[in-house]
Amino acid sequence: MDLYGAAVLVAGARVTGRAILAALTPLGARVTLTDDSPSMLTTYAQSGVAVIDAANAADRIADYDLVVTSPGLPPTAPVLAAASAAGVPIWGDVELAWQLDNSGRYGPPRRWLVVTGTNGKTTTTSMLHAMLVAAGRRALLCGNIGDPVLDVLDQQAELLAVELSSFQLHWAPSLRPEAGVVLNVAEDHLDWHGTMDAYARDKARVLDGRVAVVGLDDPVAAGLLAGAGAPVRVGFRLGEPAKGELGVRDGVLVDNAFGEQLALAEAASIPVAGPVGALDALAAAALARAVDVPPQAIAEALAGFRVGRHRAEVVDVVDGVTYVDDSKATNPHAAQASITAYPRVVWIAGGLLKGASVDELVSAVGNRLVGAVLIGRDKTLIRDALSRHAPDVPVVEVVTGEDSGVQGEIEDNEDIEDSVTRLMTAVVDAARGLAGPGDTVLLAPAGASFDQFSSYGQRGDAFASAVAALSR
Repeated sequence: MDLYGAAVLVAGARVTGRAILAALTPLGARVTLTDDSPSMLTTYAQSGVAVIDAANAADRIADYDLVVTSPGLPPTAPVLAAASAAGVPIWGDVELAWQLDNSGRYGPPRRWLVVTGTNGKTTTTSMLHAMLVAAGRRALLCGNIGDPVLDVLDQQAELLAVELSSFQLHWAPSLRPEAGVVLNVAEDHLDWHGTMDAYARDKARVLDGRVAVVGLDDPVAAGLLAGAGAPVRVGFRLGEPAKGELGVRDGVLVDNAFGEQLALAEAASIPVAGPVGALDALAAAALARAVDVPPQAIAEALAGFRVGRHRAEVVDVVDGVTYVDDSKATNPHAAQASITAYPRVVWIAGGLLKGASVDELVSAVGNRLVGAVLIGRDKTLIRDALSRHAPDVPVVEVVTGEDSGVQGEIEDNEDIEDSVTRLMTAVVDAARGLAGPGDTVLLAPAGASFDQFSSYGQRGDAFASAVAALSR
């Protein structure tokens, strides 16, 4: 890949933008940075980077040979819409990484193992990486988890375990991984993609490499397999696996896709509660088996696996009630998977639903709910769904002054930490009042956090702190 002398516009000045700049500079490209934030552009300009404001960048888009964008910018962003109209190629950071890796600039190209889906990406990618390491393979964890792919290309590795979002995949048109999996596809980010079909098409980009893997228990993901460009097509399911599938037989994960049937691991050894744990493990195992990881390494990795922060993380047990932080459940599909792992749940929900409906979720889990505590901008949508599909479930709405402001407006408030603490203390107190011994108080919001918190991590930390206070 030769970008020497090419005029490249980098759209987005935050973490990914910095990684893009660092990757382009050694290539001899003539790089200009644009962003909606004048203060960020000023900071970069002071360090010698050429900058241009977004409005002028859109007007002068024909001056550029290539646009490389941060993944969060939607196709409707003025700069990107102008580039598309003018026929200027648009790459994301993942596309740039793919092109660089395959150019041989960093040595022999790595084999990419890519995980995407609405729910379970991070856990599955982490399991996959653990399996590769247990097999003694040189593998790096990157993408939407850990370091950007661009930041790891100069490290020695044979394999990359890569988590990619639909945003990243949208801007990675030439990606052809060694193996890719679509775990599931449910309503999420429709405000960005516009339609479910567009969202699913972007997810399906991971299926055009050598091996395509899909979750057969998810109808949308299963439907993508027929159109996959990969010559090898594999499915996974919770039930008995047919030929070409991985599944569960008599409590054992079984591979019936890659050669002779092999037992991989006891399902009981998976330290992730509920069916979602087995599905994530099967998906990870499918990608691992695609690169000849032996069953012993898969079993060893799963036995030693630990759930990441804010992903169905048991915070404490107080007076017989288990408190679980699944703040990473930022869409209805993820929340449903979380709730179905427990028989009796006091559900803490709310935030920004991003255009997704919660009716199907509430209808599916209503019989497990012993109460609901609702927060955030879209709490009324969840309340209304509960009234339609689970009218007997007691509901408490926690209202604070921060409900009306998005996080970008709250950041200037010197009392933000105090506000977050007060909010979550009220939430946990309300949940405690609804729960009894044997119940689970579950933070699985089904929405993004940015209306009231800086991130899902801050939301989960605040929950854990409020629970800790119950024991004092």
